[in-house]
Amino acid sequence: MTNTPLKPEDCQTMIEVRAGVDALDRELVALLAKRFGYMRAAARIKPGRDAVRDEARKASVIAAAVAEAEAQGVPAEVVADIWERLVEGSIAYEFTEWDRIRS
Repeated sequence: MTNTPLKPEDCQTMIEVRAGVDALDRELVALLAKRFGYMRAAARIKPGRDAVRDEARKASVIAAAVAEAEAQGVPAEVVADIWERLVEGSIAYEFTEWDRIRS
């Protein structure tokens, strides 16, 4: 087997499936690191701590993820749950960064 994982439809063994999942998990964490970089930028840019939590933006982000999940044939309720946690975690991180930058 090569270092490049097989496409899901080409997997014939659980070893191949797990290799693909593990590779994808590494990519997802790298994308999350990039996303949290944007949260650091937001903390730096937002003028007041009260601007960190934006419920309308939160709802919009989750709705967009759910719509994309539906378009991709992924369980929308699972994506909604994941994005709820992701956005709340991002907000908490942004609060921490906002406070750190200004301390």
